[in-house]
Amino acid sequence: MRLTISLLAAIILPAIASAQQLSDSLATRVDAVFSRFARPDSPGCAVGIFQNGAITYSKGYGSANLEYAVPITPATPFISGSVAKQFTAAAIALLVDRGRISLDDDVRKYIPELPDYGTKITIDQLVHHTSGLRDFWALVQVAGMRFDDGYTVGDVIRLAARQQHLNFPPGTEYDYSNTGYIALGLIVQRVTGKSLREFTTEQIFAPLGMTSSHFHDDHTMVVPGRASAYTPLPEGGYRINVWNNDIVGQGGLILTVNDLLKWDENFYTGKVGGPGFLELQLQQGKLANGKTLTYAFGLTVEQYRGLPLVEHSGSSGGYRTIVSRFPTEHTSVVALCNTTDANTTVLSHQVADIVLGPRLSAPAPRAARPDTAATRVAAPTATALNGLAGRYYATELDATYDVSVSGTTLTAKRPRGEVDTLQVVGPQTYRAGGLTYRFAPTVAGKAPSFAVDIGRARGMQFDRVPASKTNE
Repeated sequence: MRLTISLLAAIILPAIASAQQLSDSLATRVDAVFSRFARPDSPGCAVGIFQNGAITYSKGYGSANLEYAVPITPATPFISGSVAKQFTAAAIALLVDRGRISLDDDVRKYIPELPDYGTKITIDQLVHHTSGLRDFWALVQVAGMRFDDGYTVGDVIRLAARQQHLNFPPGTEYDYSNTGYIALGLIVQRVTGKSLREFTTEQIFAPLGMTSSHFHDDHTMVVPGRASAYTPLPEGGYRINVWNNDIVGQGGLILTVNDLLKWDENFYTGKVGGPGFLELQLQQGKLANGKTLTYAFGLTVEQYRGLPLVEHSGSSGGYRTIVSRFPTEHTSVVALCNTTDANTTVLSHQVADIVLGPRLSAPAPRAARPDTAATRVAAPTATALNGLAGRYYATELDATYDVSVSGTTLTAKRPRGEVDTLQVVGPQTYRAGGLTYRFAPTVAGKAPSFAVDIGRARGMQFDRVPASKTNE
């Protein structure tokens, strides 16, 4: 779905109508959407409604820091998760618009550390998640590392450089890849000589007056008033869930509701970048077979209840965020939350229902759920299971798994002592802990092996270590 000329004009041209504050009756309904967070002993959300270039309603619900009972306000800084991708993509769009790079450029022109897979990966494919690069966070999980370790951009590129295979040939599929956006941030740095933080501050945040926003590439840096993030505990209460890494590009951006108004309004005024830049930001990806994607430059271009919608959500540790823009209505809803149980997509759409109600079409009927009855799979024989036991090593991940058999139970001990009981789901295929293990057919004279799939990373190869080396 491409944006029509009239819609693009609606985005670029400034609004004539002036915004007014949300009525008390609508504000009360918005408050009800976030009522469960409106307690000093709960994390919550900062919410903003933007209309015709002004904030018509903004409010904080819950605490930015449970240890000190600091309330959330529209000025509270949050880590924004993947909402940051539109800013990384905007930096790329600025460089493309100025002729400093081309979307058709080979990524290895700027990041030669990446392997040569025998086919070009372009900047365009990084932007639109069609590169085939395995997702960093999926690799972290399979390798047995931790999400909140102190990773850097260099760590990501080094792990990506170990990967001997892609998820798919570049340009043939869409598969969301944080690795691709971290690489885009590095491209900005290598082309401009400035870090992604420095470039975006100079070219985007400072010109727009976004004084509380920056790419947070040093997790030890003090940010006054910043919200911490949390995950609810089953027995009640919360635990802190903040990832302490220095990775930027895929995320790592500090934002406030107040600053987001200035960014949101740039999609109408073009104060930064101008019309060509704005058009590029809304350029949707296309696969090799001609299929047009909903994904543009860190933004999805869709419809919601009959209205065009441009949005992107984000998550990082316990942070949950979203920016939902209805360009033909010059209306946006943003939510920055600090708890994992805040479904920001649902929350922002509920607010949109309230604010734009008369202009929305009736909700689409819910599709019937598919029949998920599991197909019965024959249990493997004890002989077959015993043949799978052993120690396996993945060169791409520098990770070792120990596969053991006890009776009819097959387990895999992963790095850091994680032990999963594997459940058979198909011929020589098992699943546990979010991972799918696909064992290669037994061939005389060939050591067993298996490949692991997990969401955004596929086909990581593990080969059995010869028994003579397992005790070395």
